[in-house]
Amino acid sequence: MEPSTPPDSTRPDRRGAFLLLFFCLLAVGAGNTMLTSAVLPPLTRELKLPDWTAGAIFSLSAAIWVVTAPYWGNRSNVWGRRRVAAIGMFGFAASMLLFALTAMAALLGWIDNWVLIFVLLLAARTLFGVFGSATNPAAQAYVADRTSREERMDEIATLTSGFTLGQMAGPAAAAVLITAGAILSPAVGLLAPVVIITIIAAVIGCLVLWKLPEHRSPSSDAGLARSGAKGLWRHPTIFPYLLYAVGLSLVTGVLSQTFPYAIMDRMGVTGAISAQYTGPAMTMGAMATLISQLVLIPRMKLPIRSLMVYGAIMLGMASLFMVWAQDFALFAFAMILFGFGQGFARPGFSAGASLAATHEQQGDVAGLVTAANGMGFVISPLFGLWMYETVSSEAPFIFCAVLVVLMAIYAWFKAQRGETGRNKAVADAVAKDNAPD
Repeated sequence: MEPSTPPDSTRPDRRGAFLLLFFCLLAVGAGNTMLTSAVLPPLTRELKLPDWTAGAIFSLSAAIWVVTAPYWGNRSNVWGRRRVAAIGMFGFAASMLLFALTAMAALLGWIDNWVLIFVLLLAARTLFGVFGSATNPAAQAYVADRTSREERMDEIATLTSGFTLGQMAGPAAAAVLITAGAILSPAVGLLAPVVIITIIAAVIGCLVLWKLPEHRSPSSDAGLARSGAKGLWRHPTIFPYLLYAVGLSLVTGVLSQTFPYAIMDRMGVTGAISAQYTGPAMTMGAMATLISQLVLIPRMKLPIRSLMVYGAIMLGMASLFMVWAQDFALFAFAMILFGFGQGFARPGFSAGASLAATHEQQGDVAGLVTAANGMGFVISPLFGLWMYETVSSEAPFIFCAVLVVLMAIYAWFKAQRGETGRNKAVADAVAKDNAPD
């Protein structure tokens, strides 16, 4: 059984393991946004699918992700973090492979019924929602198992920077791969990012399964894992972080989905030319995220509440600049602020929720955090593209600005200022909830 005291930070197996999990989340984040932002919209147009199908495919996978992530977090308590993280990577690879095969068959004319194409693409993304959601909670719980409370903020910030960086850099990487692949054929170009990320995910999954060190006895915590999960989300020390995470995911979904359309409409560019602006801008945002999570947070040593408040403020500023932006310079500056906001806010609520739970509840709380991260994406098309098209082009950004102000106020009053004694409080509350009537 793994000792209760986390291994020393100088152990090479721990540092290498954390780096491997960083690349796991980087691949998942990049692959997801490559598909939804760079591949799926032009693919539906190429295959003459109705525009609403792209949103339906994305929203369904996000909804399934929300439902299954807590389950995988709990399973990681019972089966072990390594096994569940590998399941997630293999499920992600299988999902992307099915998507690529379906899209290629449709582009080659082997499938010409748009309803059948839609159902098969939906099935591919459903596979991602069911199994791809396993990696994130298992990775976060793995880090929590092996860090002291003092270390956890920095380590979770580093880990989550992988997923955030992947989310923001994915579209830019996809644009490069699509351009390179188009030399062979338009079909190959459009699906090149999907094929590449499928191979990468499969390789990383093998590395996790064979190389990720895990010496704990998962079954020893199984009873506590089953009893500790019930009602954990609504306890007052954990719920504020989850609610904040839902708000952040909604803001992220709205801004990332409407940003490319704003550039096209206000700068008068379309198609591949627009990618020359959206790609570099998102890359700048990704660099800001990386700087904030790998450089600023470890050096500044800000408390959890400050990270959540400052992150929300920077996201609010990014939203306002997107309201005013008419040229590339302002759009790029808005994405830099967006990157810094993400970089501060995400590790803030992730570490806060982890520190509010006991050692035995780390898998469960990581699953809840992962579910909350996806919950906003289920409804983001309604507050993003729908508002952009039917209300005004500024409406989604104004909505986000107002929401993040409310998030900052909420975090200021609800995020815990200190950590002492919170584990015992949560454990006592869970035990009381699960006691027989």
